[in-house]
Amino acid sequence: MSPRRPVIAFAMPDSVRHRVFPARSMEQYGAIAEVAGHLTEFDSAAARRVLDRVEVLITGWGAPRIDAALLDAAPRLEAVLHAAGTVKPYLDRVVVDRGVRVSSAAAANAVPVAEYAVAMIVLAGKRVLPIARRYRDLRTQFDIEAAFPEMGNHGKRIGIIGASKIGRIVIDMLKAYAFEVVVYDPYLDDAEAAVLGVASVSLDELLRTSDVVSVHAPSLPSTRDLVDARGIGLMRRGATLLNTARGELVDQEALTRRVVAGELFAILDVTVPWILEPDHPLYTAENALLTPHIAGSLGEELGRLSGAMLEELRRIARGEPLLHEIEPDLLAITA
Repeated sequence: MSPRRPVIAFAMPDSVRHRVFPARSMEQYGAIAEVAGHLTEFDSAAARRVLDRVEVLITGWGAPRIDAALLDAAPRLEAVLHAAGTVKPYLDRVVVDRGVRVSSAAAANAVPVAEYAVAMIVLAGKRVLPIARRYRDLRTQFDIEAAFPEMGNHGKRIGIIGASKIGRIVIDMLKAYAFEVVVYDPYLDDAEAAVLGVASVSLDELLRTSDVVSVHAPSLPSTRDLVDARGIGLMRRGATLLNTARGELVDQEALTRRVVAGELFAILDVTVPWILEPDHPLYTAENALLTPHIAGSLGEELGRLSGAMLEELRRIARGEPLLHEIEPDLLAITA
C-alpha cells in the first residue's frame, strides 16, 4: 500500500517556525503531506477553515493551546507532533483522552542538554571555573594542586537526580569516564538501576556523598524545592550543584548562601526567575557559573527537532506506530 498524504498545518509563531523549519525542512514536509496552512492562532475564520481539514498539527514553542474547543474545530485531527521538548504547556489532557496521538521531540531535545551536562560535570571535576579565575587574577603560573587538592575526575561520585530522558542519556555518556554514578528517582527500582549500570540511592545519600549533583527531574508540583534548604545543607563542602532542568526544583536562596560563602559550586542554566535581577549575587560569585538557558536545542541543534517530527509524520503516512508517542498515563509525571 502506498503512503497516504495527510493534511498538516504548522501551529506556532512565525519566528519559531522559520528557526526550526527552514526552507529545506519545509520542502521535506511538503513531499510527505499536504500543507494546509501556517497558524499562529486558532480563533480566526481563516484558521478555522484550516482546522476543519487538518489531520496532523505540527506545533512548537509558543504554539496556541490545544484544548476541547480546538478539538471541536478540528474534527479530523488524529495527531499532534510537537517539535520541541515538553508538550504540557500546549495541550490539555482531553486531547489524549479523545484518542488524538501526541508525540514530542523531547528525546531529540534531550541530547544537547545531556551533552552540556556531561561537559559541565567534567569541567567541575577539573575545577576549571575557580582555576581559570585564579589564573586570570594572578596572570602567572601557580601551584594548582596545592591550591585545588581535590581537582580531577578519577573516581569522583556523580549524583543524578531524575532518571528522565535526559538523565538516562547523561548516565550513558558518563560511562566513558572513571566516575561512580548514583541516581535518585522514586520511579526507578533497583533492577532497572542495575540495567542502567548505576546504584539507586536515597536523595539524602546522593546529596551527602556526591562530588557533583546534576538535576534532571521534571518540574511538577511534587518536585518544587526537591533539593530544599535541608538538602542543600547536606552537600559536602566543595561539591557542585548543576541544574539544567528547572530553577524551581532547587531552593535557590539556600544554594546562593552556600555558594557566596565559598562552600559550594553552582552551575546553573536555569534559575527563578528565568533571568535573575541584575544585582543578584550569583552573577558575581566566584563559585558560580550562570548561562542563559543554552543547554537545550539552539542553532544547528534545531534540525534534530524538525527531523524527529518529520520521521513521525512519515510513520503516520505509512500507517505505522509513532516512535515517541506520549502515553496518557505518563503525561502527568513527565516534563
